[in-house]
Amino acid sequence: MTCFINRICLALFLFLVVTGCKSEKKVKNFPDSPVSGTIQISADESFKPVMEAQIRMFENTYPDAKIKVSYKSEADCLKDFFKDSATRLVIVTRGLTRNEEKYMTDSIHYNPGWNVIASDAIAVIVPQLSNDTLITMERLHDQLTGKINRNQEIVFDGLNATSTVRFIKDSILKGDDFDQTVVKATRNSSEVIEYVANHENAIGLLGISWIGNPEDAAQAELRKKVKLAWVRCNQCADSPFVKPMQESMLTRRYPLVRGLYYIIKENYSGLGTGFISFLKYERGQLIFRRAYLGPVMDFGIREVQINIKSLKNKGFL
Repeated sequence: MTCFINRICLALFLFLVVTGCKSEKKVKNFPDSPVSGTIQISADESFKPVMEAQIRMFENTYPDAKIKVSYKSEADCLKDFFKDSATRLVIVTRGLTRNEEKYMTDSIHYNPGWNVIASDAIAVIVPQLSNDTLITMERLHDQLTGKINRNQEIVFDGLNATSTVRFIKDSILKGDDFDQTVVKATRNSSEVIEYVANHENAIGLLGISWIGNPEDAAQAELRKKVKLAWVRCNQCADSPFVKPMQESMLTRRYPLVRGLYYIIKENYSGLGTGFISFLKYERGQLIFRRAYLGPVMDFGIREVQINIKSLKNKGFL
């Protein structure tokens, strides 16, 4: 009887040892954790300035974490997400459609997660010396389709696959086509700014992340070359012209507002999950707010004193 009990105990002990080893081995097979390891992500080039700030702060906070980011057009980011197994996370300006979610579920047997993490705006920029600073949505539509002002170029950060182009097609053109003779494509947002700065009769369209932060030295230098135009709010009672400032973005008084989204395909708690948590909560949201984007976290309202003269000197008023 004693021998039988000993055998049972030995078998149980061996079972627990083998099970424990398998569990330990399974944990060690994960290539990263929420705060350590390396991950490859793709991000919309429109948001390069603010994403650089986010990644820099995250890596400073977690020295064992390394985020390798490729800045691309939105379409190329999504292509990476669907086709490249190494890209587990993308930062773009839309979520997934039902068909895209079904494709991912069918192909990798995992339902990807996505949500909005901030709001952004498409800025309309003009040369620094231009007096053409009042823009309406109707005027943008008619110029983009070649009906009016055909001698004035409208400059984009690309024509085929960028989030700015897609937003303008959906929100302004609404099924109409660009007039290719009045619309010009550059390779990226930085080139949009340079082109408008050097062509007195040009208008540029780009993400506010590149030029909307008056406290960023690099953006302040860019604002010496170009300035923000005012766009009419057709939904407001008095139809005012407004700039893409943080308040007008959060209240949707500025008409060219879009969301910033993450999309992730990580079926364990890895570095992608950790970085998304950073972006969604206080520290990441404060960086979005400091970059003059619209955070989704409610920080409350407090009274502040604004240096109007300083803002005017920097070209923000």
